[in-house]
Formats: sequence, C-alpha cells, structure tokens
Amino acid sequence: MELKNKEMMNTTNDTICAISTPHGSGGIAVARVSGPDAIQITDKIWKGKTLATVASHTAHLGEVLDSKGDILDQAVATVFKSPSSYTSEDTVEISVHGSRWIQRELINSLINAGARLAGRGEFTSRAFAAGRFDLAEAEAVADLIASSSRAAHRIAINQMRGSISRRLDTLRQSLIELASLLELELDFSEEDVEFASRERLLNLASETKAEIERLVGSFNTGAAIKDGIPVAIIGKTNAGKSSLLNALIGDDRAIVSDIHGTTRDIVEDTIEVGDYLVRFQDTAGLRNTDDAIERIGIDRSYKAANSARIIIHVIDSTDNSPSSEKLGDIDSERIITVFNKSDLTTVEIPQDAISISAKTGAGLDTLRSTLLAKIDRFADRENGEVMLTNARHAQALSLAAKSISDFITALEAQIPTDLAAQLLRETLHHLSTVTGTITTPDILQSIFTNFCIGK
Repeated sequence: MELKNKEMMNTTNDTICAISTPHGSGGIAVARVSGPDAIQITDKIWKGKTLATVASHTAHLGEVLDSKGDILDQAVATVFKSPSSYTSEDTVEISVHGSRWIQRELINSLINAGARLAGRGEFTSRAFAAGRFDLAEAEAVADLIASSSRAAHRIAINQMRGSISRRLDTLRQSLIELASLLELELDFSEEDVEFASRERLLNLASETKAEIERLVGSFNTGAAIKDGIPVAIIGKTNAGKSSLLNALIGDDRAIVSDIHGTTRDIVEDTIEVGDYLVRFQDTAGLRNTDDAIERIGIDRSYKAANSARIIIHVIDSTDNSPSSEKLGDIDSERIITVFNKSDLTTVEIPQDAISISAKTGAGLDTLRSTLLAKIDRFADRENGEVMLTNARHAQALSLAAKSISDFITALEAQIPTDLAAQLLRETLHHLSTVTGTITTPDILQSIFTNFCIGK
C-alpha cells in the first residue's frame, strides 16, 4: 500500500525559520521563513512595504527590527507565495549583513513574532511532503550542497532533476505489467487461463533484473566520485612516494626522508584532477622488515592498493632491482607505473611507464593527464547515463535484485503463481522505497536529520 507523503512526515501547520547560509560571518546572510503565517510574521518585524500586499517572487528593500522593536539592519525581503515556493508554503527569505550577532538577533526576533526554529532538513522535508519532489530527488539536494567537484555536482544535479526517479519509474512500470498479468491469472485461476507465456514473463523479468544490477554495480564508482576517488601511491621504501604526494598536492603533506621506513601509516590528501576530487594516499614502503610497527603499515599499504580505484606504482629509476616488489593480484588496468628520480639517471623505462621527477616536477603533467584518462574511462565504462551515489539506494536495489532473481527462479521452477506474484510485489516494494512511494517515518527522519539546518 502506498502512503501519502504528508501522512508519513506527520507535518504540522506551524511556521518555521532558520539561517540558510553557512554558519559564521560573511558579506550577507539569509534567513528563511516558511509556513502558513510566514508573511504575516515577517511583517511584524519588517519596516517597509507591507509584504502581505506584494506579489509573489518579488524582492523589497526595508529594515528588520530586533525583539525590542529597534532597527536591527537594512535588509531585502524576497516573498514567495504558496504554492510557488520551495516548500509549497508561503515563504520569505530575508537577506541581511552577515554579522553573527545580526543573524542571531534576527532569528530571535522571528521566534518572538511567532515562528519556530526549524530542524535539520525541515524545509526540504516539507517540500517532499507537499509533493514537490520524491525522496531520491530530495536526497540529491543534500548531495548537491555537499558536492566537492564538477563530476559530483553533475551527478547530484541530474539526480535532483529526476534521473534516478525516471529510471526507477520505468522499471516499476515493467514490474507492474508483470504483476498485472500474474494477478489476472490468479483472478481466473479456476478457468486455467494463462494471460502471458512464461517465456515472455522471463524475458521481461530478466531485462528488469539486468538493469537493477547495473544500477547496483554503479554504486562503487558513484560513491567514489561523490566522496573522492581513492588513488594509492605504492612502491618500495625511498622510491619517492611521499615526495610525489607533496608534488601532486603542492604542499609538504608527507614527511620526506632518506631513512627507510619513514612512512608507517597512510597519509592522505585531496585535490581536484580535471572534474574529479581525488584522494591521494601515500603508503608505507614495501620491503621485508622485522619492525612490527612498520609491518602493520606495510599491511595497510596492500589493503589500500586493493581498495583503491587507481594505483600509482612508484619505482626508483636508480634502483638496480625495480621489479622486486609484488602488488598482488591487481588488475593492470588500475595501475599507472612511474619511474621516479629521472633527474638522477637516464635509464630506459618500459614503453607503458611514465618517467617523472617528483623533485623537479618533470613528467607530472603527463602523470596527471594519464590519471585523468583512467578515471574518465572507468567512470564512463561502468556507469552509463545514471549512477547511484547513495548507500540507501544501493541497499534497496540490491534487495530488489534478489527478489527479482528469486522471481525468475520461481518461474523457471513453475511454482504456483501466487507465490511468484509475492516475489514480484517484494521487488516493487524495494524499488518504491528509493523514491519514497513506500517508506516509514523512521527512515524519513533519519534521512532529513542528515541535512543542514536551513535546508
């Protein structure tokens, strides 16, 4: 059974307020007021044109008053009348100078005039309850705010515009078609009528399963793009891994020393490479050692190599035995091999390797372009038009994939139609939890409390 958004959110009819701009001082700050009395409450602390009389989507210069009725600041009030606002409620956004004290006093003045301080994500939860967007699109708002690269921003803006929702709606329609055929057979079970061949049902179910599994498979890459693509810098001790990290990020982030085993734990920092945020991980040098602490660091190096999307394998060009370290069973497509210290030697290197000098910067542009090309390849190859970045979505779709797989097995085993239909209903349920067509108050509360206050 599908539940209405307003019933799930248990919304109230009060008016809320909060600062919507980031905490701290700035040139301006914006306070948002939303609810049935938003305009009337703002008018109580407003000195200027009466906001109740103005047209929607208009901005007005005036002054806001503090709780004592004294002028607090010159301000601009922008009015959005229901239903043409973010929350579908009457909304006023008040722009003031960004003093922390002014912001605090403005909120106090609004509360004294009858508003309530908003909770985390409460503006967006009201927009969801009003049907402005579905749950997947609402969650994309938080991702958009948190996006730290052009690629992450692109994914979030596409999701906010409904890319995942449209794809899941297509899948739901296919499943509903399957379910309706099975339900018809159940309704006419006494007539022994088959409304669709099992071959057709299997084909439809298999196509749906393949698309669900593709979406689930996109999560690892989508999450990496959202949080920063992990790139492990691996190699023997004194190969120049720490120097390379410092050169790539443009800062002395890692300690550089000629002493073997200086780096004993993962040192991490992030920079943008092209459209992507990249998390570089400088790791402990690979070598045989009896030092227990260093051994732990080396074990972590191998773990970082296994979990990283891309590995930069640093080899010392002056080392006479450059191939002695073993990276294990790692796909060669994930590895970029670089020969460091080109300023100290003219040794020939393999054709598929890159010659660099972390000290002088030689070859680093080639390394960056090679890294970017690898990221572009795996991002495009694995994900297509739509990818998942949200763990909740991935979990729900994993459950949907399991249910549809069980449904296919049931059809092939020719089990009773009513049992197969139940598996199909389970698949529909899991898909519906992503967009919020079916969900629970606990899940909604958990999602929206992760938003910032003011959004």
